[in-house]
Amino acid sequence: MQSIVSDPDWLQQLLESPESPHLEFKEAKQNFQFDKLVEYCAAISNGGGGKFVLGITDRRPRTICGTQAFEDPGKTCRSLWDKLSLDVKFRETKVEEKRILVFEVPAHRLGHPVTVEGRYLIRSGDSVRGMTPDEVRAMVNEGSDYSAETVAGAGLADLDRAAVEDFRQRWLDKSRNDRLLDRGFEEVLADAQLIVNGKLTVAALVLFGTPEAVGRFLPQAEVIFEYRSGEGAAYQQRLAHRCGFFLFLEELWRTIDSRNEIVQAQQGLFVIDIPAFNERVVREALLNAITHREYAFPDSIRILQQPTRLEIVSPGGFPPGVTVENIFRKQVPRNRRIAEACEKCGLVERSSQGVDLMFEKSIREGKARPDYSGSDDRQVSLVLRGEIEDPGFVRLLDRVAEELSPLSLEDLLLLDDVRQGESLGGERKRRAESLVEKGILEKVGRTRGVRYIFSRRVASVLGRPGSYTRSRGLDKEANKQLLLRHISESRLGARFEELQQVVPGLSRGQIQGMLRELRDQGLVRVAGLKRGARWYGNASS
Repeated sequence: MQSIVSDPDWLQQLLESPESPHLEFKEAKQNFQFDKLVEYCAAISNGGGGKFVLGITDRRPRTICGTQAFEDPGKTCRSLWDKLSLDVKFRETKVEEKRILVFEVPAHRLGHPVTVEGRYLIRSGDSVRGMTPDEVRAMVNEGSDYSAETVAGAGLADLDRAAVEDFRQRWLDKSRNDRLLDRGFEEVLADAQLIVNGKLTVAALVLFGTPEAVGRFLPQAEVIFEYRSGEGAAYQQRLAHRCGFFLFLEELWRTIDSRNEIVQAQQGLFVIDIPAFNERVVREALLNAITHREYAFPDSIRILQQPTRLEIVSPGGFPPGVTVENIFRKQVPRNRRIAEACEKCGLVERSSQGVDLMFEKSIREGKARPDYSGSDDRQVSLVLRGEIEDPGFVRLLDRVAEELSPLSLEDLLLLDDVRQGESLGGERKRRAESLVEKGILEKVGRTRGVRYIFSRRVASVLGRPGSYTRSRGLDKEANKQLLLRHISESRLGARFEELQQVVPGLSRGQIQGMLRELRDQGLVRVAGLKRGARWYGNASS
């Protein structure tokens, strides 16, 4: 219940962040009802935690309007503790006398959703709604492993022996443990904790269940595949797999691969063929869906394939604490017993390495990153794109890896952001500095106005040397326009100190040079000398 010390870039990052289940903006210029704040904090906490911001507009580009709500935020946080038992913290700052107040809301404890007078709340768009019974049940079960629960009435005869044997062989190949050869059918399952005291677990059915058993005991453990030639077209193929995952994994990949188009990329003098959908990426995506879906929900996993688009939708939102932003660093297996079995036999990577692999391979092939933006509290939607967006960028990554430095996933993401013109802040700016030292990036501007662009050497590898010159030139012209706009709008004339605030990333000499150019172009004029000088816009400008 205290103020959080802010890093210098936190406000800029906040203004640029998209609104999400973990971030809510309200203008609240005069006031904001405490009861509403309680509801939003409870809903944000139940959604995995996040920020509630007052004094900034919600639509982008956002503007700072300021707020007078909750003049004593420390007291407000203490009241939130009394109401919700949540250790809410706050940040408070002023920009041009306009106050911004940010409440930092922690995620709820596993298995203990936050209630407001007996109501379970969650975010829905920019408002709050009550949770459904299924959602409450799923959240209460978060602290336990649903896939480890036993299935009443199910027995060993409900499992496909060939599928279990496939599991044993994969486990043997990975572990090199020859003792697995002497273990019987039931003993292998017991060693993997897929049967407990002779009773089948949900995990055993999900992985090895016969079609009859899955249909009887766990019909929602179904994967539906559809192929369409384009958006809005009727499906040309539809398959429903209602059986253990080991029974249809290979068949499902063959189905996807049979319509896997070939896209081409220029590599020097050669044209190379690349499948639209990388096999390793697709397999990781499928395994993530099986491992992390919410089996308490009645819905099926759906795979929707088009020529260069593949979407995998799995029931249940992200596990608590996992967001689109931290999915590389934080994985919470919703079904630990399934995840551990798949890890034993080498099907999935430990921790979040499978997600890392999907992003790394997509970027290295010049494709769009895996897209989770269609996810919400009811489902996780993953879209894979097959088109090669930038063949030159593929050449760049290969050349950098060969000549300059091996690249980590964080480096790849950062370079991809630079390619797309995204701004960098915080830790990512510090990582960018290391790439500047290696000659991969260059800085344009200074301090707060700094941007990163590909170096002249890298731009030539991309086959776009003109883009380097244009990037640097546009930066200067953009700053001149900022100066001209401020001067033109200053009826009483603009002092030099004001103009330094307009372009804080530039030195005094750089600003003076731009002012001379604007004056020589007849766009501005100066009156007075030295510190008393003021700049005016010419009427024609």
